Amino acid sequence: MIEVRNLSFGYRKRKPLYKDLNLSLPTGSIYGLLGKNGAGKSTLLKNLTGLLFPSGGNINVNGFVPSKRLPSFLETIYFIPDEVHVPALTIERYRNLFSPFYPSFNADQFHQYLDLLDVHDKGKLNTLSFGQQKKFIIAFALACNTKILLLDEPTNGLDIPSKIKFRKLISGVFTKDKMIFISTHQIRDLDNLIDNVIIIDNGELLLQASISDIARKLSFRVVEKLPPENELLYSESSLKGYSVVTENQSGDESKVNLEFLFNAITGNPQRSKSIFSTK
Repeated sequence: MIEVRNLSFGYRKRKPLYKDLNLSLPTGSIYGLLGKNGAGKSTLLKNLTGLLFPSGGNINVNGFVPSKRLPSFLETIYFIPDEVHVPALTIERYRNLFSPFYPSFNADQFHQYLDLLDVHDKGKLNTLSFGQQKKFIIAFALACNTKILLLDEPTNGLDIPSKIKFRKLISGVFTKDKMIFISTHQIRDLDNLIDNVIIIDNGELLLQASISDIARKLSFRVVEKLPPENELLYSESSLKGYSVVTENQSGDESKVNLEFLFNAITGNPQRSKSIFSTK
């Protein structure tokens, strides 16, 4: 469980990234945090893990204050940053050194995940390609079986087959007593994986909604002729006409397109808030 109340944060001599940000994230979901480059996605994750400290407000993760970095807190959460850095150790030496910090670590699962991600090198980790290093860290993180897993741009550095395996692996290991929180600007990589969407822009929370709620309130369809401007949240020309996002007036649910959703919400923040504030 993550509770963020009136979070404020900013780097010195720069415009504040967040002011009075509020989030309530129960376990049992795979969250997708969407935002432009520089929107503060990585900064939020680092605040949640206690690597950065808010200038105002409160954060509670699994009943802990992250900034205290208590061992009892750290064993419940694993954070994979965008840029991973691995030491000059073999896979087995790394496992022997770091797995004791995670009481629920499962060695059999670890080797199973390495096999699924095609990481078999017996040399030192720092000699692997960036993509292989990232897959190794993903396998280790999943084998730690922490209650919360935070992933910052996890598909960066992965080729197309590896991205497919990553999605299958995440969906396969997820259980309702866990939370997986994925931050990305590569929206298409999250298709069919997440069940809750968080969109942040200019330091403001624009949307926090389940995929089912989004499908109920918005319509994603292809039309030959554009609807009136006042009905449109987003439109894009396509081979068959226009791909559009509008408020769902018919009650028929359509498949959510995350890329179109992001453009619709960030392009019409006030109208979007009005749509999702109604029950």
